[in-house]
Amino acid sequence: MGSTRLPSMTEVLAVMVGFIAIMFVSINVLGLPIQLALFASWFLVMALGVRLKISYESMQSGLINGIHNGMEAVLVLTTVGALIGTWIAGGIVPSIIYYGLSVMNPQIFLFAAFIICALTSLSTGTSFGTAGTAGVAMMGIGHSFGIPLPLVAGAVISGAYVGDKMSPLSDTTVMTASLCKVNLIDHIRSMSLVSAPAILIASVLFIVVGFFYISGSVDTSRTTIAMQALESHFTISLWLLLPAVIVIGLLTRRFPAIPVITFGAVLGSICAWMAQGVSPVEAIRIAYVGNAMQSNVEFLNTLLNRGGIESMLGVVALILFALGLGGLMERVGILKAISNGFLRWANNPGRLTISTMLGGFFGNFFGGAAYVSLITASTITEKNYDDQGVDRRVLSRNAEAGGTITTPMVPWTDGGVFMATTLGVSTLGYLPFLWYHMLVIAISIFYGYANIAIWRTTENIEPNPSSSERGIQAN
Repeated sequence: MGSTRLPSMTEVLAVMVGFIAIMFVSINVLGLPIQLALFASWFLVMALGVRLKISYESMQSGLINGIHNGMEAVLVLTTVGALIGTWIAGGIVPSIIYYGLSVMNPQIFLFAAFIICALTSLSTGTSFGTAGTAGVAMMGIGHSFGIPLPLVAGAVISGAYVGDKMSPLSDTTVMTASLCKVNLIDHIRSMSLVSAPAILIASVLFIVVGFFYISGSVDTSRTTIAMQALESHFTISLWLLLPAVIVIGLLTRRFPAIPVITFGAVLGSICAWMAQGVSPVEAIRIAYVGNAMQSNVEFLNTLLNRGGIESMLGVVALILFALGLGGLMERVGILKAISNGFLRWANNPGRLTISTMLGGFFGNFFGGAAYVSLITASTITEKNYDDQGVDRRVLSRNAEAGGTITTPMVPWTDGGVFMATTLGVSTLGYLPFLWYHMLVIAISIFYGYANIAIWRTTENIEPNPSSSERGIQAN
């Protein structure tokens, strides 16, 4: 059935070193996809399982169970792919970008870039899609303003991860809620207590810094060109923002995510047909293959060739391999061994918060993807939350802070590679300017030690003496 003992920390360390070697050689030396590196890592963990005399059947069961636990995220991701494709073809995403550009002011450009990317990511649920569309536009405009590109990239990525972390359309948001067994909207509400002040402070920082780099008289022709290009290829209208309002409204009212997002994709197809002149059959087909058209404007070519279920298949494979790896680590006992180490140290909400974040960073560093980090952050520390009577809404919030948020901070993760490649700035170049990310981490740790928004469950058997009674009772 399983191991007669947990792996020693020496054995765990050996597996982790091997994992780093596989990831580094596969991605940086051989240039292989991260999916293959994760797949190869399965057998590294299995080798430890064989040493611990765990049967292959038991390990396979753990692998399949790990994949099964995350299948909701896979299903949501496929519907999100359809939604992004149809929302671009229907002019919904272009309208969001257009109206964002229309209020652009050079001296508050960094703030505007942060907010535009935040709104785009909240409406699409994808940091990658945001960076590849609105983010690319912001990089070009920022370059024309003479602002250092690492600083612009910091504003873009900060905004892009607001939605990746907070949007009910985001696969990582849905996956974290599922892994932590927390209602999706409750998870978002919990995160908002940290994200709201982080967004506010980051906004102030981007406004202040913007005045140091931008004079009052700069050439805004790049913005004009972008807006004219959008108008030439799309019908732009405030009415086209309505599908985004409807979808987010339905999700906020706790309607199931998959049918709501699918409904949003249908609305996108209708908009493509009725507002953009796309044939009905093509408008439906775009939901699978994504939107594709060519123009003489590089910005539009980047913007338009996006979305579709087909575009998500590589990410789906990544999720499956990552989930399988997490299931294997759970079955072999790696996560339990690490959790026991944290259990002895994390004896108050502050340390509990840090241990969850370290678990998330651990997953990004060794797993190379947000999906792995969310598994490690939640699985390694979930029992500690239950034992201390801390509500799992705190677990899910901290898992996102340590997992999703740290993904673009590691050069070899999928997020780090994508952002550096898409925006043309190295990970270490933009890292000092990820102010939203740093604020989320800092505020989360502060909340833990100050016992702010640390809700308690009724099953708190052994309340920790260092935890005050200021925690709010869970509903």
